[in-house]
Amino acid sequence: MSDPQHPLAPLLVLDQLTVGPVHLERDRLSAPYRVQAGDREETFTLHYHYPEPVFDPDDPGDQNLAAMIAAQVALNYGLFCHRILFRGPYDAADRRFLREMAANTAREIYVNKFLQENPFLRGPAATLPVVELPTYLLAELRFDPREAPEALSQCPPWAASPERFAVLSSGGKDSLLTYGLLHEAGMEAHPIFVNESGRHWFTALNAYRWFQREVPHTARVWTDCDRLYNGMLRHLPFVREDFNKVRADIYPVRLWTVAVFLFGALPFLKRRGIGCLAIGDEYDTTVRENFQGIPHYAGLYDQSRFFDHALSRYFRRKGWGVSQMSLLRPASELLIQKTLAERYPHLLRLQVSCHAAHTEGEGAEENRRVRPCGRCEKCRRIVAMLLAIGADPGACGYGDAAPLLAGVAREGVHQELAGAQHLAYLLQQRSLLPEGRLGEATAEEHPEVLQLRFHPRISPIHEVPEPPRRRILELLAQHAAGAVRWVGRKWVEFDLEQGWGTDPDFTRLAPSQGSQFAATAEPRESAPDAGDALGEQTQWATLSWPQAKKRLQSMDVALLPVGAIEQHGPHLPLDVDSFDAEYLAQQVAAACSAPKPLVLPLIPYGVSYHHDDFPGTLSITNETLARLVYEVGMAAARNGIRKLLIINGHGGNAATLHFAAQQINRDSHIFTSVDSGETSDADIYAMTETPNDVHAGEIETSTTLAVRPELVDMSRAEDTIPSFSSSYLDFTSKRSIGWYAYTEKISANGVMGGPSKATPEKGERIWHLMIDHLVELVEHLKALSLEEIHQRRY
Repeated sequence: MSDPQHPLAPLLVLDQLTVGPVHLERDRLSAPYRVQAGDREETFTLHYHYPEPVFDPDDPGDQNLAAMIAAQVALNYGLFCHRILFRGPYDAADRRFLREMAANTAREIYVNKFLQENPFLRGPAATLPVVELPTYLLAELRFDPREAPEALSQCPPWAASPERFAVLSSGGKDSLLTYGLLHEAGMEAHPIFVNESGRHWFTALNAYRWFQREVPHTARVWTDCDRLYNGMLRHLPFVREDFNKVRADIYPVRLWTVAVFLFGALPFLKRRGIGCLAIGDEYDTTVRENFQGIPHYAGLYDQSRFFDHALSRYFRRKGWGVSQMSLLRPASELLIQKTLAERYPHLLRLQVSCHAAHTEGEGAEENRRVRPCGRCEKCRRIVAMLLAIGADPGACGYGDAAPLLAGVAREGVHQELAGAQHLAYLLQQRSLLPEGRLGEATAEEHPEVLQLRFHPRISPIHEVPEPPRRRILELLAQHAAGAVRWVGRKWVEFDLEQGWGTDPDFTRLAPSQGSQFAATAEPRESAPDAGDALGEQTQWATLSWPQAKKRLQSMDVALLPVGAIEQHGPHLPLDVDSFDAEYLAQQVAAACSAPKPLVLPLIPYGVSYHHDDFPGTLSITNETLARLVYEVGMAAARNGIRKLLIINGHGGNAATLHFAAQQINRDSHIFTSVDSGETSDADIYAMTETPNDVHAGEIETSTTLAVRPELVDMSRAEDTIPSFSSSYLDFTSKRSIGWYAYTEKISANGVMGGPSKATPEKGERIWHLMIDHLVELVEHLKALSLEEIHQRRY
C-alpha cells in the first residue's frame, strides 16, 4: 500500500522487514530481523536458547518449526511495513496461519493502540481517524521462493500423549493454579518457563527457582525478544523516543505476545511427546467488542478461546499432535485467586503479578527474592482481590496494603464490569471500601463471579479434555459458590454433582477440538456416528424427538450432505460423490468443538444427466433436487436451525443447490450456504500434479484410496486428461467460463484426470484440508448470531 492519502498512511514507515533465514543448532536458534526504511537499515538477531538438545539441525521438520518460532515477533508489524519477507521453509499451512494472524493482529493493534488512549504515541499517528476497512494488514507478506518446502510433506506426525500436559508457566496466578490442579489430578505436568531478556523475567523467577528444585520435567527457554521489541520501536517515529521511561500498564504497540512464548515452548512438546498445551486464561479474556463499527477482541485475542482453537487447528494441519486449551475458562480472575490462596498456599507464595518487579535482600542476585512493585494496576488489583477473599497480601510479597487499596478505589481495576462490581461489593462487606466504588464500578453483588460459569461460546464444559476434566472441575468447585450455565441470556444455576450423572452435556462431551482427530481418516463403517463416538451425537436421524429438542436448544447449525450416484470411471464405485459428501459432513461435525453441528441425512441423488451414457448413473432433474433441498431446508429452519451449510459432493449440483439456497434464505431468512469445494479447492489443486483433474482422476481416486481402498481397482485406472481448444474452456483455469457437455463427448472411459498419480497419502492430506477448512467455517458460524453474520466482520 503506497497511497499517501490512505487514512493509515502515517503508520507505514518501514519499507521492508526481512525475517530469517534461521541458523539452527541442537540447543538454540538465531534469526536475523533486517529493517529497511529509506537509506536506513539495521539488523537485529532474535535468539532462543534451550537447556538441552531439542533440535536436529538436519531435520526438515525441526527447520520448519524453528522458522515458525522465529516468525512470531514479526506479526506485530503488519501495520508499519510495506512488505514483510519471511525466509525459511514455510508450507501452505504456515503461510495461511501467518497471514491470518498478521491480519487479525493488525486490526487489534489499530483499534486498541491507535484509536484508544496510548501514552507512547506522538504526531499524526496519535490522532488517526476511525475507518472501516476490509483489512488493516497494510504489509504484503512474502515468502522467499528459494526456500522450497518440498521436504516438509514427508515429515512424520508428532507422537504425542493426551495425558501429558505442558503448562506455559510464569509467576502469575493462572499458570500456578493450572499446575497445582493438574498435579493434584494425577496428570504428568511439564512446567515450561520462557525467560525474557530484561526485567520481565523477574515475574517468573521466584516460581522458576522453586519448580526447578521441586518439580520434575520443569524446563526453561531463554529468548531476547524484549530487546528486539525495543529495537523495532526505535524505527517507529510515531513512538516517543523516551518510551522506556513511560510508566504504563500497556505495551507501546505490540499485541501478538503469547505466541512468541508458546511457539518457543513447542520443541519441548515435540521431544517429550506432550499432547496438551495448557494456557492459563480465565473467563473474561474471551471478548468480542465493537469500536465505532470495527469489531475486535479488546486486545485479548491471544488470551481468548478463539486463539486456543486457531492454534489447535493449525497444530492439527501440521500433524503436530497438540491441542491447546485453558483449564480455567469457567473461572473468573477472582475465583482463580481464591482457589490458589485457599488450596495451594505454597504456590501463592511464588506469585508475582507485576511487570515492574524488583529483587530485595542481600547476597548474590540469584539468591535474592523478587518482590512486586506495589504501585502498578496489577499490584493494586491483586491486593484488592486477596483482601476481598480474606487472604493476606503479605503471602506474595506485599507490605502495607492501605495505599494500594486507596489507589484501587480511586483508579479502578482492569476487569469485566461484573467482576469489578462484585469485587467492590466484597470489599464493602468487609468494611474495606467505605465509598463502595472501584473507579467507575459501583459495589453490586454478582454471585456468578465466584461460581463456575459455563457459556457455550466462552467457556463450554468440554474445553478441558478427559481424563482430567471431571477431577479438575471438582477441585475448582470446592472453592466456588456453585455453578451456573448461560441459558436464554441469563445465568441459570444447576447442581454440578447431579449433572455428572444426568446431563449428557456432562457425561458425553467431546475433548478439546482436534485432540481426537486421527492422522488417517477412518472408514464410515467403523464409526457410523462419529459424533457419538466422540461424545456428542451429531446425526439428526438417530435422535429421538426429546433428544432432538434438547440438541436444538444449544445448536442452530446443520450440515446437509448432497451427492450423486454416477459413473466414476472403470476403477471407482458409483457412490463416490454421495459417500464423500456424507463422510465429509460427519468428520467435520466430529472435529468441531461441542456443542457440535447436526448432520442431516444424506440426499444421495444428484443432477447427473451428463453421465447418462455410462451404465449405473441415476440422475434426477434440477427441479426435483432443488425442490427436495428447499423443503428439507425449510423443515430444518422450522425446527430452529438458523445456519444451514449444504455440503455438495458433485459439481453438477452446484447451480441447483445455489438456487435452492437462495429460496430457503428468501422464505426463512436463515443463513444458507453451499460449499462445493470452494473452501479447499485452491489448496487441493496446488498439491495435485494433473491439469484438468475434475472427475475420477488424481483427486477423487486419492481420497477414495485413503478411506475405502478395497473399492478401488487401480488395475483399471487409466488417465484421460482433457485438452481444450481454448483456455477459457479449461475447467481448472482461473478464467474459465461455466459450460456444459456430456462426459462421453470428452472422455470415452468417464475419467477426466490422472488417477495413476493417486496415492492414499495424498488422499489423507486432501481430507485434512477439506475437514480443516470446513471446521473453521462451522466454528465461526456457531459463534455468530444472524445479526453478527450480516453486520460484523471478525
